[in-house]
This record gives sequence, structure tokens and C-alpha cells, in this order.
Amino acid sequence: MGADPRTPKARPLREQVRDTIRQRIFDGYYAPGTRLVERDLAGEFSVSRLPVREALRMLRQEGLVAEKATRGSLVASLTEKDVRDLFDLREALEVLACRLAAQRATARQIEDLSELLDAADALLAAGRREKAQRTNSEFHDRVIDIADNDLLRTALAPLTGRLHWLFRHVDDLAELIAEHRRLLGAIASGHAETAAAESARHIAKYRAQFPELHATAISGRQ
Repeated sequence: MGADPRTPKARPLREQVRDTIRQRIFDGYYAPGTRLVERDLAGEFSVSRLPVREALRMLRQEGLVAEKATRGSLVASLTEKDVRDLFDLREALEVLACRLAAQRATARQIEDLSELLDAADALLAAGRREKAQRTNSEFHDRVIDIADNDLLRTALAPLTGRLHWLFRHVDDLAELIAEHRRLLGAIASGHAETAAAESARHIAKYRAQFPELHATAISGRQ
């Protein structure tokens, strides 16, 4: 479950509510097809309905929430085609991000990525699987930041929620962390094409595994 949206933070309340609902979707607390009722959420979070309405609007833009005329806001289900399309875009945009990151990463940024993966290893060893999953997802977000391309970041922004949904369905987190270390090594090499090739290989590996391992999760069927 995400952080309590009532906790004082610098970010707008609508973003805090959005992050909590988003994390609940990632954690499976809200299954595909679950109705998200503004009034109920506002009461649970002790906020007005306005930040909840804005949070649901942002989650619709991310593709995590769907609007149905007769049922209101629902947690979206991703079809097999949705996932294929998402992997296509992920490959195009993340390969570019890794290529740029290899060219632009500072020594401090490389060290930060390494420390992030160390933290993921420690969390997994401590049995804190959900937190380890979130830390692994953050690795991709940091690579995009290192790429330092505003248009790329803008193009990826509407996909972030669905990409994190994909990351959540990787079973072998230890192997995923090892994969990320290989990707980090390619970025740290400073060779753009080496990083791009490693990124493409990494994405292709999980594209091939995903339909077989998670057919139920993809379709949203129980």
C-alpha cells in the first residue's frame, strides 16, 4: 500500500492520492475491473472529492484507470495486444534512453545507480519483496533522468504507470537485479551502442517471457 495521502508533503494533494491509488494497483490491492468510487476514496483518505477526481484523471492518462459510462472509473485491464504495443514503445524509447545515458552519465550518477541496485538486493534478502520491486522500477526512471532529454521524458510520462505494471510481474527479482547490473555496466562503459544493444537484449528477454508467465495478469482474468 502506498503512503498515506494525508501526510504533509510539498507535492499537491492530488499527486499524493494518485500515487497511493497507483501503488495499490501495482500491489494488486485493486484488481483489474475494481470500481474506484470518488466518494468512497475521499472518505477513506479524509480529503475532498476534488483531489480524488484529479488523481483518477491522471491515472486515466497513464492507462491504469478506464472510464465506463455505466460503471464510472475502473482499474484497467491490459490485453495481450496492449502489452505487445507497450513493449514495442518501451523498446524504442528505453533503448534511446540507455544510449543517451551512456553518453551523459556522470560518475556520481553511475554510483547512485549502483547503490540503488545494492538497496534492491538488500530489500530482497530481507524479504521485503514489494519494496524491492519498487526500487527496481526506480532504476529505469533514473536512467531516463540521466538521459536528460526533455522530449523523451515527455513521451514516456504517459507510459510510466503501465511500464511499472509490467515490472511488477517479473517473478525472479534476483535475476532482474542481475540484469540491471549488466545494463548498468553497459551504461558505465560510456559506449552508446553497447548500452543500446544491452537494453534491447534486456527488453527482448522479458518480452519473450511475459505472455507465458503472466497470461492471467495480462488479460485481467481471474
